[in-house]
Amino acid sequence: MPDQRKSFYETEVERIYDEALLRPEQYQYIRLSRAFMLKNYSERLELNELAKSAFMSRFHYVRIFQLVYGLTPRAYLRDLRISKAKEQLMKGVSITQVCFNVGYESVSTFSSVFKKCVGCTPKQFARDNA
Repeated sequence: MPDQRKSFYETEVERIYDEALLRPEQYQYIRLSRAFMLKNYSERLELNELAKSAFMSRFHYVRIFQLVYGLTPRAYLRDLRISKAKEQLMKGVSITQVCFNVGYESVSTFSSVFKKCVGCTPKQFARDNA
């Protein structure tokens, strides 16, 4: 019989779900919106649209998302985009192309966000991880 132990992540999500007293459909909508972010991180994602798709006000959506995932939707999307950018930079994709691939519209904005999150510029990261 396969091992049925839960990962730390699964255990924490269940704990938060149990403590938060969320209605099951709220929890499901938040999970669906996260899945949508994972699939469409390179597109322009508006908070109002994400909240509307989860049938919540934007303020309630942010609170519930943060309760479930520990980050605001904006921070989650930023971290996801930076993670994907790091993967592409390690594969040798140009910084400009990476910027647009992960959903940023300006190389300077992308570079400053990358440096703030990673601690070095995309150019330094690409050079050090080539």
